[in-house]
Amino acid sequence: MADKQHAPRFVAICEAASARVPHTTKEAVKARLDAGEAVPLVDVREESEYAAGHLPGATHLSKGVIERDIEKTFPDPDAELILYCGGGYRSALAADNLRTMGYTNAISLDGGWRHWTDAGLPTEG
Repeated sequence: MADKQHAPRFVAICEAASARVPHTTKEAVKARLDAGEAVPLVDVREESEYAAGHLPGATHLSKGVIERDIEKTFPDPDAELILYCGGGYRSALAADNLRTMGYTNAISLDGGWRHWTDAGLPTEG
């Protein structure tokens, strides 16, 4: 998860959510993109973060609205959705909530945007 210093109770709920959701890695996502696969990436960061740069082909649904808007954006609750944020906390929370809503294949990207860009992987925006 993220390397930043966060409040202890926030970290606790994020770690609990993270334990309930599956994860994937930047390497796995990059391999799928390299193979030409349409990877279902969902950026849960704020609009300003998304506008400054995002993973290739990512759909933006910020943590603040994802639960409200997910059904019209991704109506199939069995669809794979790989969520990412800045470091892994918000995506774990969002994936956990989506799984509670019946989205059985909501996955969190380990390390999020920070690990992706630190590795020099491609971005858009």
